[in-house]
Amino acid sequence: MNLTLIGPPGAGKGTLSTRLVERLGMMQLSTGDLLRKAVKDQTPLGKQVASVMAAGQLVADDIVTRLLRANLERALGAGTTSFLFDGLKVKLDRAVRMVVSEAVVLRRLSGRRVCRNCGATYHIEFEPPKVADTCDQCGQKALYQRTDDREESIRERLRVYGLESRPLVEHYTAQGILVDLPAEDAPDAICDRLVKMLGLK
Repeated sequence: MNLTLIGPPGAGKGTLSTRLVERLGMMQLSTGDLLRKAVKDQTPLGKQVASVMAAGQLVADDIVTRLLRANLERALGAGTTSFLFDGLKVKLDRAVRMVVSEAVVLRRLSGRRVCRNCGATYHIEFEPPKVADTCDQCGQKALYQRTDDREESIRERLRVYGLESRPLVEHYTAQGILVDLPAEDAPDAICDRLVKMLGLK
């Protein structure tokens, strides 16, 4: 089954993706990840991508398609039959819209704190550091709230998401593949709900 996840900032798309990969053996294919890996591995396509990105240009669709095809062929050869797509134009079986309220998004994102020194991430409510404002990893008192995690920024991000996602939602709805997934409780419960909803196991 081929899936894509959509939802506002703070909906938990990344967390759910990780669980689907771990639990169901799905392979996650992301435009950004494919390009970065090709550049890092210095493959022929990767070198081409690096020069395009260095020039500040968008990578052509044909290059992305070739990267996707190569990864799909490798995965299919290894027996993988389910894929989670991110930012790729492929035929989908389901588009899963993660449904969360603005209040939940604000609570999730505004509580996030990041260490200026090592980049470790915390949440003042869900995953606080052992000592206030101090990073458990490097011991520095360097935790801060990113500008885009402040309430006014979050509200603006949600407004923009609402506008930009509307055509995509309409497209998936017209195709008959859009399903809504309530996504306000614990990550494992959300994953269980999706697995049951789609009959994945």
